Amino acid sequence: MHIPQILVVDDDLEIRKLLARYMKEQGFRVQLASKCAEVRERIATSQIDLIVLDVMLPDGSGLDLCRDLRSERSNVPIILLTALKEDVDRIIGLEIGADDYLGKPFNPRELVARIRAVLRRGQDDRFTRNGRVRYLFEGFVADPFARSVVDPDGGNIELTGAEFDLLLTRPGRVLSRDQLLDLTRGRDEDVLDRSIDVLVSRLRRKLALGGTAQIFKTVRNGGYQFAAKVTHLDERI
Repeated sequence: MHIPQILVVDDDLEIRKLLARYMKEQGFRVQLASKCAEVRERIATSQIDLIVLDVMLPDGSGLDLCRDLRSERSNVPIILLTALKEDVDRIIGLEIGADDYLGKPFNPRELVARIRAVLRRGQDDRFTRNGRVRYLFEGFVADPFARSVVDPDGGNIELTGAEFDLLLTRPGRVLSRDQLLDLTRGRDEDVLDRSIDVLVSRLRRKLALGGTAQIFKTVRNGGYQFAAKVTHLDERI
């Protein structure tokens, strides 16, 4: 059984110690880092399943590091920790590819719940290596097992975990922001409805690169609708 390894990145030694102790009690393996440079070293030398990344680090910004990792096509899930109070700062984090965020101060129990939710998005018991279902829409092919999307020209579209989950959320139905938050990562008092708008905007931009028409429709006073027709491609592999 694979035990997820979490990389905790924070320049506060006490926070690192606290989180390491609590996460180990919750059954995770933990590595620690205090700088951006150490993050790259850990990624290069270890199998990291998720990064808990503070925004303010001594040798750079966690936001810049998150952006750089995504531009380098790293798909390691990232949860940002931020002491910043403005909603716009959290939205920027989502726009550059973070999978989730949590404001300081926070309860370690809530962070672990967020970690489990993000990791769970990458695991679907319905798909095994003996067979899988893929989805075809507007010439795109989405593979839940590989968590990949290929455009009509055969190019791979890089999506974060949150983007991929949103893409496959109940095609055809009009869903409110609250429903989408429930379905993609759960509700709590710290979640912003605006975060769904950011995810939809990112998906629209990335899928538009494939030359397709608008797939997500905005429904006034309703929310969003995945309007493309979806068909299943069943295959043995």
